Amino acid sequence: MSHPADVIAVDGLSHAYGRTLALHGVTLRVPTGALVGLIGPDGVGKSTLLSLIAGAKRIQTGRVEVFGRDMADQHHRSAACPRIAFLPQGLGKNLYPDLSVRENIDFFGRLFGEPAGERARRIPALLEATGLAPFPDRPARKLSGGMRQKLGLCCALVHDPDLLILDEPTTGVDPLSRRQFWELIESMRARRAGMSVVVATAYMEEAERFDGLIARKPGGSSLRARRLD
Repeated sequence: MSHPADVIAVDGLSHAYGRTLALHGVTLRVPTGALVGLIGPDGVGKSTLLSLIAGAKRIQTGRVEVFGRDMADQHHRSAACPRIAFLPQGLGKNLYPDLSVRENIDFFGRLFGEPAGERARRIPALLEATGLAPFPDRPARKLSGGMRQKLGLCCALVHDPDLLILDEPTTGVDPLSRRQFWELIESMRARRAGMSVVVATAYMEEAERFDGLIARKPGGSSLRARRLD
């Protein structure tokens, strides 16, 4: 189903919560190395779609391929997930509030099997890039919303993923933090050639940053998508 140039290929994907249909017949392609935006209001299935692509939800109907193979296959999913970073919706939702900034990043590095020496190299670089270097010992619960999102991104990037999936990362943060967050993403992509990024957002003004868009079909009851060229 997938093309060699695609990092993500979705075909006929549907997902329901009880009698509520969140996704219906979604088909899309995401080229490797692209920055792709998933645009739409709340309730059209953006988070469900991203969770299915990331391997965080069980596929009900349809097919999801990431890195050229089926995510319903347990062996491939186990091999693919360490290459994927998923930042879920909600400020700092992936963080441990009582751990410090450095401890949070180190925990995720160990979780993904990064050796101690590699963690020691990457953590200071991530802190410097995000402006969190002055606060390595501050508990996550004492960070502002924008700083929590930056820390969440550090935790997602510490294992150097090939695919970065961000679910509304700028929702609920101030305009300055939003701008800084996008500047950080752009600088990360410049340093990490070939990294693919999929971002869900409710802000239409952010659309100009993307190489391609996946949008809710006007008047539709669920998310519909098409191949991005």
